[in-house]
Amino acid sequence: MKKSRLMIFAILVLAGILITQLNQIPNLDKQLVQAKATLKQAKTNQKQSQTIISSPQAQQDNVSGSTKRVTSFVKTFSNQPTSSYSDALKGMATEKVINELTQTFAPSVTFSDKAHYEVPMVAIRNAWGSDLEYLVIAKSDAPSVAYTITYDTDEKQITDISRLSLKGAFDNEK
Repeated sequence: MKKSRLMIFAILVLAGILITQLNQIPNLDKQLVQAKATLKQAKTNQKQSQTIISSPQAQQDNVSGSTKRVTSFVKTFSNQPTSSYSDALKGMATEKVINELTQTFAPSVTFSDKAHYEVPMVAIRNAWGSDLEYLVIAKSDAPSVAYTITYDTDEKQITDISRLSLKGAFDNEK
């Protein structure tokens, strides 16, 4: 009798342990999926880092092409009427940037139909990673303007733009 009670107690304890373990399976599955996603992201980041480190020429070519696209973008939007931004800038910038240019920067005195802007300076602020940051100065007879522009090399589009105050005269010939 004592042995049977001891046996029943042991069976109940083992059954409780088994039920507890079975209840933890969904949590363990979630943790496994999360760990796999983290591993995949880490491998992607490592691959990008190795690509940048192992191929500086490719990164330099990427930056060079991006700089040309940013220069073209600034020339296009600063010498176009605001009504044509959505067509002229399509594919060069995100809809957010095009809307921001249309609503915030224009119409303004600096973008009159008579002013012609040149882009004498495009300087890169951050050349590493998928988002390149540029400082651009657009010069004209009217006051010159400066912008910070973020260019996404993966999407090959301008993803952010902000206008900076430019104090004093900018003369690129000195």
